[in-house]
Amino acid sequence: MIPLEEVRAAQGRLAGRVVRTPLVELDGLHLKLENLQPIGSFKLRGALNAIALAPQDELAGGVVTASAGNMGQGVAWAARELGVACTVVVPEHAPETKLAAIERLGGAIVKVSHERWWQVLQEAAYPELGGFFVHPVQDEAVMAGNGTIGLELLEDQPELDVVLIPFGGGGLSVGIASAVKALRPQARVYAVEPETGAPLTAAFAAGAPAPIEFTPSFVDGAGGPSLLPNMWPLLHEALDGAFAVSLDDAATAVRLLAERARVVAEGAGALALAAADRVEGERVCCIVSGGNIDARKLAAILGGNSPL
Repeated sequence: MIPLEEVRAAQGRLAGRVVRTPLVELDGLHLKLENLQPIGSFKLRGALNAIALAPQDELAGGVVTASAGNMGQGVAWAARELGVACTVVVPEHAPETKLAAIERLGGAIVKVSHERWWQVLQEAAYPELGGFFVHPVQDEAVMAGNGTIGLELLEDQPELDVVLIPFGGGGLSVGIASAVKALRPQARVYAVEPETGAPLTAAFAAGAPAPIEFTPSFVDGAGGPSLLPNMWPLLHEALDGAFAVSLDDAATAVRLLAERARVVAEGAGALALAAADRVEGERVCCIVSGGNIDARKLAAILGGNSPL
């Protein structure tokens, strides 16, 4: 897990640069609204912490990341704040809404096949470009930045029982769990992923990473074909387990957040709420990780459908 002192140092580094997001209630649950960050997702925390810690000589060539959208926005925003260039390697079917946001923030985009994009994540490098590579998941500085969410949770709710966290690659889950477990060891922390791409749920069931079938869906910020090589040991240590939820349940959670809490969440951002009925505890927190959803998909969900 990430040492608590690294997470605390990140909190000081990010103070005044990111939003200290509120913890609100919905039907007895607590919602941590990371969709209210300037880029609409938690990714700003890890991106800014990693770039702030990077050696200055390595930043001369700019920064590079691989992202389906939200981390690209986070790195582009942080790079703009720190005055360095940014390039984001994206899969060819990345949501146009998120790509447009990256470009608005000054990031350049390089589109590659999903297979090549996944290779970049596995190898933590894109040799075709120079610059400092910020891994969206397994960079320790990124995870420490994400862990500041856990510190805020316990400041607002010191007797927290359960935390549910959307799972894409594990950087958010490990970061939050590291902080929460260090300060409140009895709290249980679970990751939540769509059943169309649930490698972590399969790994916990098998006791080791296991092959799964993967189908892309509207939950584009979570779920994947496999776990990244370096993440399973961290995830196994940090988390109490994982849940896989259906696309219909994810869509229902998006709709519930909009109608009952007036919160706009993307598919991944609603995953934690979709699994809230799987756990027991008086004080359960759901991380609403992001709100960058395409307007047409949101309209379809609000109309009672589950978009592809």
